Amino acid sequence: MDTAYAPSPRGSRVPVGLRAPFSGRTWREFLYLFLSLPLAVLMFVYAITVISLGAGLLVTFLGIPVLAGGMAGSRALGGLERARARTLLGLKVADPEPVRAAKPGLLGWVGAVLKSGVSWRHLIYSLLHFPWAIFSFVFSVTFWSIGWMLLSYPLWRWTFPAYLDQPGALMWDDGNGHGVYLDAPTEIGFTSGFGLLLVLAGPWVIHGLTQVDRVMVHGLLGPSSLATRVSQLESDRGVVVDTAAADLRRIERDLHDGAQARLVALAMDLGLAREKLAEDPQAAARMVDEAHGEVKIALQELRDLARGIHPAILTDRGLDPALSALSARCTVPVTVTVDLDHRPAAAIEGIAYFTASELIQNVSKHAQATSATLDVWRTADRLMVLVADNGRGGAHTDSGTGLAGLAERLEAVDGLLIVDSPIGGPTCVTAELPWRG
Repeated sequence: MDTAYAPSPRGSRVPVGLRAPFSGRTWREFLYLFLSLPLAVLMFVYAITVISLGAGLLVTFLGIPVLAGGMAGSRALGGLERARARTLLGLKVADPEPVRAAKPGLLGWVGAVLKSGVSWRHLIYSLLHFPWAIFSFVFSVTFWSIGWMLLSYPLWRWTFPAYLDQPGALMWDDGNGHGVYLDAPTEIGFTSGFGLLLVLAGPWVIHGLTQVDRVMVHGLLGPSSLATRVSQLESDRGVVVDTAAADLRRIERDLHDGAQARLVALAMDLGLAREKLAEDPQAAARMVDEAHGEVKIALQELRDLARGIHPAILTDRGLDPALSALSARCTVPVTVTVDLDHRPAAAIEGIAYFTASELIQNVSKHAQATSATLDVWRTADRLMVLVADNGRGGAHTDSGTGLAGLAERLEAVDGLLIVDSPIGGPTCVTAELPWRG
């Protein structure tokens, strides 16, 4: 939350409008605008010099390397601007991708710099920011200074009769020694009141000016939207790979420790029963009966394992019957409501099922609830899954928790997990997935 213009803290009787002119954010933003002019002049002169020198030397072989070196310098100045915006405006803009040459050597580096859209955007920023920096500097300094000067007029009005031999500030003069001065109590009060209005409006004027700087820094000095999307997809791909590997390890572990071990024991029991068949038929019959029970248990474990991979009821009948069957196995009564006119894509349907499955398991294991609800519906192009319970609350997505892993899986498919779980409950967990029907 923005601390400068946030609501008054509990117990504070000073309205936010009166606190804003003295807030740290207002003065940091004013300092940003104040420093913009000298830095903009430096960057503008540098950009013009680079362009002129590079263009002038294009007739020789030096033009292109000089232009590339100048653009590399623009990237360095852009880093200074990002640091200034981060410190004074609280604007967090990631550094763009560094220049990566396709071929080693100077020529490869020169070609990479000139082909980089980031380099050209830094140069364009140096040109476009200059006129805006002049305007924002002049306007903010003038507006802010006049406001404080008029507000404090009653404190320094005495300097006019003491040193200038006039009763107050001169507002109008006809050139013949006749003028209007701010010396009457009413005029002094009106002047100070008008200054107060300017001072109170100043923080919002300054903030509005810095919004333009925020847009320019974010749009021209940060990574491109395509590069950001590529980075996000690479991160999501890593999450998907890790999740698939973890699922494979879980399936292997379940097979090795469960059904496989039971089937090995079953084979041994049947071998012993065959040896005892001639000597003690009754003991062999008992061993066969025990083996028959082991077969049933092994089959049930295999069914549970297959259901954990992808339940057949989900493939055949969709989310409504699959989630109803899932909720029936929960130790807490769950009311299921599915409002879908048709089925989403199979991959999204599977993710929605396993998301609901994990959330229902959390209710069963950790919530200490007496009832829960599971709602699934479609809104626009999103599939929504909501699990709510009346348990003890306290669920969160901090690192290392099951919900944190679930949130990462959803992010890998452009999904979102929202947890509302105050201490004492109730808990509402909403999963949002793309429809992709």
